[in-house]
Amino acid sequence: MDRQELGAFLRSRRERITPAEVGLPTGRRRRTPGLRREEVAQLAFISTEYYTRLEQARAPRPSRDVLAGVARALRLSDAERDHFHHLAGAPPGPPPGPSREVRQSILRLLHRLPQAAAIVISATYEVIAWNDLATALLEDFSALSRRERNFARRVFLEPRRQGSGTYGLLDAAAFARNTAQDLRATAARYPDDPEVASLVAELRSGSAEFARLWASHDVSAEPTLCKTLQHPLVGPVTVNCDVLDIADRDQRVVIYTAEPGSPSEDALRLLSVIGTQRMDVPG
Repeated sequence: MDRQELGAFLRSRRERITPAEVGLPTGRRRRTPGLRREEVAQLAFISTEYYTRLEQARAPRPSRDVLAGVARALRLSDAERDHFHHLAGAPPGPPPGPSREVRQSILRLLHRLPQAAAIVISATYEVIAWNDLATALLEDFSALSRRERNFARRVFLEPRRQGSGTYGLLDAAAFARNTAQDLRATAARYPDDPEVASLVAELRSGSAEFARLWASHDVSAEPTLCKTLQHPLVGPVTVNCDVLDIADRDQRVVIYTAEPGSPSEDALRLLSVIGTQRMDVPG
C-alpha cells in the first residue's frame, strides 16, 4: 500500500468534483475546491475520521467495501478505479457492474450521423444513448424510464403481437436468442452485480422462452447484419446493422443504415424529417 500516493490521489479527485455534481448544496462559504472530506465520507458511507486518515496517509489498508464506496463517491472512471485499488494494495477485481456512463466523444459521434439511426446499449441491453433518427425509427427513449429502455425486457416480457414488443422486427426470434446468449455472458462477467442478477431472475420467471434459452447455456451469439422493421408510419424498413464495441466500457454502438438508393433509404430520410410525430392523429 502506497499511503502517500493514495492520499495525494484522493485529494486530487475530491477537489475536482463540485457539490452540485453529487446533489449536495453548494453553499456560500466553501474554503476548499470541490467536496469537503466529510461530504466524501458521507457519500461513501464511512466515517469522516477514517477518510481523513486515508488522505493524510495514516490509515490502515482499506477493505474492498471501503474502496468501492470511495470510488463511487468520487465518481472514479474504470482506469482511476484500477489505479486506486493498486495504490491501496488491493489489485482490482472485475468491475462491480456494467458501466452506464457514455463517453462524450461517443455522444458526439451519434449526432454526427444524421443519415443513420444510432444507439448505445449497455452490457444488460439497456439503451443509454441515442440520436434523433433512432427515436424516429424505434421510439422516443427520452420519454421512457430506465426499466422501459431495456431491450431484454422488451423482447421477452412484452407481447409480440404484430411485432409490438420488438419495434416490428420481423426476425424477433433470432434477436431474442442472441439477447439471451449475450446476457448469460454478461452474468458471468459481473457475478456479484445485484442489478444483473435481478434482471436475469425477472426474465427467467416472466418468460418461458427466456428460461428455455437460458437453460441451453449458449453464449456465442451470432451477429445480425441486416434487419427489417415494420414501422407504423413508413412501412417496412430494411437496414444494415453494424455494431462497434466500446471495450473499456463494455458497451456497444449499434448503427442502422439503409442501402443507398433503396426505398428504405427514402423511408429513413422521411423519418428524419417527421421525427416522432404521429401522422395518424388529427392536429
